[in-house]
Amino acid sequence: MTDGTNKFLWGLAAGLAVAAILKTDTFKKGAAKLVASGLQLKDDAKEYFETIKEDAEDVKAERDAVKA
Repeated sequence: MTDGTNKFLWGLAAGLAVAAILKTDTFKKGAAKLVASGLQLKDDAKEYFETIKEDAEDVKAERDAVKA
């Protein structure tokens, strides 16, 4: 076999193995759990930064009130 044929066959085998793994329930459940965790992290970060924004606005309002 030539080197190119050998690489093609290894690539084909790897592709088939990945395709088989992607179809398993364990992989699907793991992927769903990972996506859910990512969405929860995004929501938590959004909430955290909204709190920081509100605190910064409060500090600015207090500073402006003292200046007036």
